[in-house]
Amino acid sequence: MTTFNGLIVLLARVLLSAIFIWSGWGKVADIGGTAAYIASSGLPTILAWPSAFFELIVGLFVLIGFQTKWAALALAFFSFVTAFLFHTGFADPMQQINFFKNLAMTGGFLMLYAYPHNHYSIEAVWTEED
Repeated sequence: MTTFNGLIVLLARVLLSAIFIWSGWGKVADIGGTAAYIASSGLPTILAWPSAFFELIVGLFVLIGFQTKWAALALAFFSFVTAFLFHTGFADPMQQINFFKNLAMTGGFLMLYAYPHNHYSIEAVWTEED
């Protein structure tokens, strides 16, 4: 991988992970609001804490390049499922945007799953041979 491509993949990881780190932190900070939003979709509120920590921790994994392939696959699945669970109210234009945003993120994470290796990651540092 060229240095330029490595930097592009690093930028992609930063941009893809940012929304999950930010959202996960926001869910932790307002777990009551998170639980209410989850309940409004007919799901159990017990999912509030796991979803908050999942987004935060797995988002951080993608950011630093730790277990990138599996973190990307997990976030692809999460993005796809949440598009259909939370954003199908197409009468609201914002829900349409959020639905397709989630599908776009799914595509980005699937690409990262297919090409997870990068010079600029924790994995690269740990696997360097002297």
